[in-house]
Amino acid sequence: MCYATQGTFRFSNVLSRHQDNLRFVLEDLAGWEDAMTTELRSARYTNKWVRVHDSGDFFSDDYTEAWLRVMRASPGTGFYAYTKEVRRFKRLVEPNPPANFLWCYSLGGKEDQLIDRARDRMADVFPDEASIAQAGWHSQLGNDLLAVLGPAPVGMSANNIPRFVKKMNGRRFSELQAEITAGKAARREAERDG
Repeated sequence: MCYATQGTFRFSNVLSRHQDNLRFVLEDLAGWEDAMTTELRSARYTNKWVRVHDSGDFFSDDYTEAWLRVMRASPGTGFYAYTKEVRRFKRLVEPNPPANFLWCYSLGGKEDQLIDRARDRMADVFPDEASIAQAGWHSQLGNDLLAVLGPAPVGMSANNIPRFVKKMNGRRFSELQAEITAGKAARREAERDG
């Protein structure tokens, strides 16, 4: 289940733009990297922060490594990202991250068990601001950069997507995803035994 698809992709023009960007990356990664590096050398990005992905993730090693090169080529710009690609980040990013890159592991993925909850910065989606506070987490509502610069762990509210909040039914996204995953596993096992 993807949080972004519950809101962002409901608008066809937004979905179309994301698909165009993905096609560029898949069909011409070197060209995309060159275009991104050129764009980020513009003075308007100096001393600014760029969020990598408003939806989507670091879907391959090659794509992740391209982003790392883009970041290293843009030392005057800060970069941050949320990711569920825990294994990939621990292997490719954590050993030698660009100095201008911060990230936050996003709970609710298939690799949550790889997140070191005592050490790693992590975020989860909560039904509302009150539930974030009640859990003792820290909201990033005032500024998305709080996800990587503020106190941790980080909570974000889903209250601007009513149908997603309804699906959550008072649970955090990671809890909802764990229930969905467990249900699928139980159905597969029942089919095997049946």
